Amino acid sequence: MARTVWDSTVGKKTVMAVSGLIMLLYLVVHMIGNLKIFFGAGEFNHYAHWLRTVGEPFMHYEWTLWVVRVVLVLAVVAHAVSAYQLSRRDIKARPTKYVHKKARASYATRTMRWGGIILALFIVWHLLDLTTGTVHSGGFESGKPYQNVVDTFSTWYGNTIYIVAMLAVGLHVRHGFWSAAQTLGAGSRTRDRALKTTANALALLLTAGFVAVPVGVMTGVVS
Repeated sequence: MARTVWDSTVGKKTVMAVSGLIMLLYLVVHMIGNLKIFFGAGEFNHYAHWLRTVGEPFMHYEWTLWVVRVVLVLAVVAHAVSAYQLSRRDIKARPTKYVHKKARASYATRTMRWGGIILALFIVWHLLDLTTGTVHSGGFESGKPYQNVVDTFSTWYGNTIYIVAMLAVGLHVRHGFWSAAQTLGAGSRTRDRALKTTANALALLLTAGFVAVPVGVMTGVVS
């Protein structure tokens, strides 16, 4: 049954929708956590340490964090694979281009695929920068995320990469939330306006919340 569902277009769209909502929930929580940086190094570093001790003593050190990481990786892989396969299926269904251009779509819709690629590349860079410290500038300090964040956003390229990626997040969320709602049957004539408003609000909130951190460092509010 699982294979039959996965092989169907509806099944792949459902996987995309559910995995997308899981990642959206993570983004909201992650953004709230990031904003703690405005309360100072002590508060932000303590929050980062708390993430590794959630569930103790029942859960061992970092176990809860690793559970979250595994769920996120599975969601990202499921989302990417289903998106790729749906894209290939769409291309096979119409091997020749349309003679007439389709009606103008929103910018987010037309850049959804490229946005996904940009975000995938950003995730790799972000992990290598602030998790492993492999590409980090200024000397990576384990256990001191506040100092590491300030280091990253004290460089022009760190700010540029991050802000471009967050703009892509906003566009992706704006279109993705709406698409997920339609796929999961939440859309209707009476709810469409509310869903579109929610999608726009989430996209704006997440973009502004994430971008606030590098802007805070650039302006000296966070230093």
